[in-house]
Amino acid sequence: MTADVDLTVRLPGHHILRDRFLAADSRLFDAVATREWPGAHPMLPRLSRAANHGVLWFATAAVIAATRSPRARRAAARGVASLALASVTINTLGKRTVRRPRPVLDNVPAMRHLKRQPITTSFPSGHSASAAAFATGVALESRGWGAVVAPLATAVALSRVYTGVHFPSDVLAGAAFGVGAAYAVRGLVPTRDQLAPPGRPRADAPALPDGEGLVMVANTASGTADRVRSLRDALPGAQTVECAPEDLRAELEKAAAHARVLGVCGGDGTVNAAAEVALRHGLPLAVLPGGTLNHFARDLGVEDVRDLRRAVRQGEAVRVDVGHFRSGETEGHFVNTFSVGVYPELVRERERWERMLGGWPAGVIAAVRVLRSDRHPLQATFQGRPRPIWLLFAGNGTYHRLGLAPGHRFDLADGLLDVRVVHGGRRPALRLLAAALAGPLTRSPAHAAVRVSRLRVEGVTPGTPLAYDGEVTEVHGDLTLEKLPEALTVYRPLG
Repeated sequence: MTADVDLTVRLPGHHILRDRFLAADSRLFDAVATREWPGAHPMLPRLSRAANHGVLWFATAAVIAATRSPRARRAAARGVASLALASVTINTLGKRTVRRPRPVLDNVPAMRHLKRQPITTSFPSGHSASAAAFATGVALESRGWGAVVAPLATAVALSRVYTGVHFPSDVLAGAAFGVGAAYAVRGLVPTRDQLAPPGRPRADAPALPDGEGLVMVANTASGTADRVRSLRDALPGAQTVECAPEDLRAELEKAAAHARVLGVCGGDGTVNAAAEVALRHGLPLAVLPGGTLNHFARDLGVEDVRDLRRAVRQGEAVRVDVGHFRSGETEGHFVNTFSVGVYPELVRERERWERMLGGWPAGVIAAVRVLRSDRHPLQATFQGRPRPIWLLFAGNGTYHRLGLAPGHRFDLADGLLDVRVVHGGRRPALRLLAAALAGPLTRSPAHAAVRVSRLRVEGVTPGTPLAYDGEVTEVHGDLTLEKLPEALTVYRPLG
């Protein structure tokens, strides 16, 4: 009879594996502590202190945002948001879950010690989490700026071991937390690379290798001087004309008389004026963003001179829809939005404060004043039914929400008006907020959304303010809105 043989492999307990890991971690810490690092002192201790409370990263974000590039500003904002999420996660979960004591400083040279030693637990490293979160968040939006920030973030993480306040595993775990936080933020607010490819039809447009034939009209009120200079460097053959707002339409007409391509640099209102002139003269339009929001250029995919230079040199262009409205004898076009109700009043109120306070503060004050004032909804007949309305909004193309991000249009040639209506009732602020957070094709007692190619609104009181692409005028009769499908050719990089 053969005796049974026990072939069970008995693994060491988890505490043995833990002890081995901690011993290896300590040996690596000692190796860093006892080794000479040429040029590291006093740079790394100072860098470690500079990163306290995220000060280093907030300053870096300010420098990045100061370049005024839309991509850079988004990268800075994403980096700060990622850092904030990482800090909250580390301080509420990480530090309280694993209460690991700080390393003993016996083997760390005194000149490396921080003046004030941390009193929190060692695992994980909060500085490393913040550094990795900021650098990853920046890189997800802009690889160029990510490459600039990455060495700084790596140096901060290394400084935590160099100064003796963390074990290497604390730093690695903190960095992993930080990277995870950056990707979590991307899940809430997707990057441009995650956007669906636009379904815009390509168009034939002249390729201008050095810009000859392009006449760029710039609105000086938008602070476009630096962008015009960049355009001259990028396309030396282009002609540039800088003018005040009151001379804009006249200069656009002059430019259209002899240009092969009409260019415009300014905000959305300036782009609207140029689009009307380009439509009338049958010219392709080159848009260089130069305003505060630049909705049309942003949705088109042109963010700066580099994008426009590439498109103009290669002759890369698309056809986009244009919105058209008529009210009595008044008519106009819009490339972004049209609205009646609360929003036109908000625009007027914002313009009153803008010169004194600047764009964003003026917008906040205007919103508070308009929504808190004692007013009544306008009366109009919409889709055959008379009803009170706080706001009627029509977008040139469908506006989508991306997580917590602002509305964005994937397609500027979908043939549709994105119509949102906020019904009358109490508490207009809450109704407007609910409508703003909702997507297309929604229904509720407070608001509704439909997508149509043509819309008629009757019974609006003459003199009611209406706004289109930030410009304000008045209603002079029943409103008719429609799309002009693929009416305008616009340059944009296609690759």
